[in-house]
This record gives sequence, structure tokens and C-alpha cells, in this order.
Amino acid sequence: MKLHAGVNIHALLKEYPFLKDFLVAYNSHFSALSNPVMRRTLGRIATISKAAAISGADVTDLLQALAGEIEKQTGKMPELELPSASSEADRIEELKKIIRELHDGADPKALKARFHDLIKDVAPWEIGKMEQSLMDEGMPESEVKALCGIHVEVFKESLEKKVVPGLPAGHPVHTLMRENREAERIVAGIEEAAREEGGGEKIAELLDELGRIDVHYLKKENQLFPLLETKGIEGPTKVMWALDDDIRTMIKDAAGKAAEGEVPPAEIDALVKEVRDMVYKEEHILFPMALEALSEEEWGKVSSGEEELGYAWIEPEQKWQPAAAGVGAQFLAEKVGSLNLDTGQLSPEQVNLLLTHLPVDISFVDEKDEVAYYSQTPERIFPRSPGIIGRRVQNCHPPKSVDAVVRILAEFKAGNRDEAEFWIQMRGRFLHIRYFAMRDGEGQYRGCLEVSQDVTDIRALDGERRLLDWN
Repeated sequence: MKLHAGVNIHALLKEYPFLKDFLVAYNSHFSALSNPVMRRTLGRIATISKAAAISGADVTDLLQALAGEIEKQTGKMPELELPSASSEADRIEELKKIIRELHDGADPKALKARFHDLIKDVAPWEIGKMEQSLMDEGMPESEVKALCGIHVEVFKESLEKKVVPGLPAGHPVHTLMRENREAERIVAGIEEAAREEGGGEKIAELLDELGRIDVHYLKKENQLFPLLETKGIEGPTKVMWALDDDIRTMIKDAAGKAAEGEVPPAEIDALVKEVRDMVYKEEHILFPMALEALSEEEWGKVSSGEEELGYAWIEPEQKWQPAAAGVGAQFLAEKVGSLNLDTGQLSPEQVNLLLTHLPVDISFVDEKDEVAYYSQTPERIFPRSPGIIGRRVQNCHPPKSVDAVVRILAEFKAGNRDEAEFWIQMRGRFLHIRYFAMRDGEGQYRGCLEVSQDVTDIRALDGERRLLDWN
């Protein structure tokens, strides 16, 4: 085997099984190779170059280390091809020439023939890198988006070879691909109903079902894209997000027309095509690119937010956990002086700023009925002063209202209620006051949160404002 940056990890380990233990010892990021499932799946598409990028290792150093270990174990130095500093940059520049010519109106077929040798082995991550570079140089995102379908058509021959490997059930990509099969089933049903006389009612039902694809797109946009952006893949994710929004709008428009009677056939055809094209772009560009770019630990981070966002049509067959060492429920790196929260990290200063900028007043009473905190917002509805901190809440209310406070706290502690609300009018303003029982993960009562809000202006809102208006 000739050793070079493009050799995939699966092939490397098949030829030299002893390199598994060597790689795990070489860099902790390679610990996923101890998992046979990950070796058979991600290892089939992850190249030495991408493995080096994920681990932070220099690809030349890694290749030389691998060659040294092979010589040590076999007594023979393998043929070694080290990457030149300019080879990848030159290739990306050539790909950019193709896209620039496409945007200038060149014939895609002629370009495919002219650049055949370059195009035939293009990798999904190279397309992403090329698009990112073009946008960095000033090509508008809208222009890249407008010709995205033609880009894919030019590279289609190569992309057909980039098949996502068989992934373990529950892996985020495995679940997203199962959702794609459901999307394909639904749009096929819409096509069939559109050919039938009187199929309008069926189309309306299927369009309503297709609307669940929003959850599928949300998972990409909120779980996967942020991690890709940390790898410098930012422009392509913006383009795909814009295309997702186009599909959302098309579904909404078609559903509205279906409810009124009938959707024009041209709109059905356009919607079906866009959904299928997005499935193709995900499975031949986005997913292979993401599988090469992200470590198993990072896929664990993607997985951690799936349940909160939900699933489109199907549930994962089983719970998936990353096998990388040291991966637990908390994936965020520690920041000195920060508070590790369930969904992020904030410094004490940031927590204070956040609480004092909320458009509501809050007060917190602990499980002992003692006032522990109140937010000192610029225009508090009900005045508070530091003297109430540590005071029993029953002593902070006038006699005429203390009975209500006592009853609320008793019901919260007994587990009978979780919320109480009141609304009053005072000085010409409409005030909304709510109390919430705060319970820990085991359901134990830990205190009461009071939230007060002036909703006068909110109640007066009418119609819609979809554009920013600061005039």
C-alpha cells in the first residue's frame, strides 16, 4: 500500500491492524478506533488527512509516524507520498474556477468534460471549502444558493461514489437518513395524489404531514451546523439553511392553497423536486463532509440535543452513545470562573447581566420560604430593597394578601400545583403576575419563582411585523 493523505482509515487498518493501538496511543482523539463499529463505519470514509485535521495533528508528521511504525513492525518501509504545501490549495483554486465559470453562464456539460480528471474524485468537504472560499472573496451567498443545484450536477459523478457508511442505529446521521426516507415516501404520495382526480384532500393531508420536516431541518441548523462552523465550514451551512427556509415556505404556501381548494401542479412539482434535491445534498455532501470533519465526541454533542428538538416522523431505534474516552453528558469545555449550566456556560457577571435585562421582574424564594434573590431591573413593577434578602416571604406581604401566599406555597410543597397566576390593573397598566414551583431532577420542591410583567403594550399588538422597524 502506498501511504498518502488520501488513504482511508479502514483500508489502512485492514492492511496494518497493529496501527489501531499505535494511533490510539499517538493521539487521544483516535480512541474511537477502539470501537469496532466506528472502525467499520466512519473509518471507511475518514482519510488520514481528515483524521489528522480532526485530531489537530500535522498530516505530514502523522504520515511519517505511521511509516515509521510500519517499518518497525514489518521490517519494511512503505512507499510514502507526503503532501506538498500547495497541493490542496491548488485543487481548491481549480474548483473555484469551475464555479466562477458556471456563474458566468458556462455550459455545465462542457465544464464537466473539460475538468473531468479534477472533478471525478472531488470530495464533499472540498466542495464546502471551495464554496466557503468563494464567499470569503465576496461572492454573495444568494448567488451561490441560486446555482447550488447546478454545482451539484457538475460534481454528481464524484458525489455518487461518496456513500454514507452503515452507521449504528441511533447515531444522528442514521436518524436523519431514516427521516429522509420518510420525506421521500411523503413526497411520492403527494405526486401520486396530484395525478388522481379529486386528490386535493389527500394532498392537503400529506402536506400537513410533510410540515414535520421542519424538525429535521432544525436539527441540522441548531445541532450540526454550529459544530461545522467551528471547523471553518460556515458559508455552505448558510446556503443550505436558506434552501431549507425556501422549502418551508413552499410547504406553507402549498398547504394554504390546498386548504382553499387545489394546488397548481407546477407548485407540486417544484416542491417535490426541492425536497428530493435537499435529501441528495444532505446524503452526498453534508453528511459525508460532517462525518469526516467531526470527532465522535462532537457527534455525541450533536446527539445530546436531539431529544429536546424532537424527531420528524420517526424515533431512533435505540439510544446511541459515543465511545470516545472521557465523553459524558457534559460536552462543553470548562471555562475558568464560569458556571456550568445545563445548556451552556456563563460567568457570574453574565448571569447578573442576563437577569437584570429580562423584560420581566423576578423574585426567588427558597424551600425554607426565605427570599434569596430579586432582579434589580431599571423599572421594577413592585419595588424591592436588599433588606428583604433572607427574610421569610410571609413577612414581605401585607396581611390582606399573605393568606394567598401561604396557600400557594403549601400547594406547591404538597405537589398539588406547579403554577399560580393573577392579573391586575394598576396606574393604567395591565400587570400579569405568575408563581412557579421550582423542582429538581428528582421532583423535590426547591423554591418558588415569582415573575411579574407589564403586558399593556403586548395586549395592544395587532397584525404582524415581519421586518425590522426602528423608525
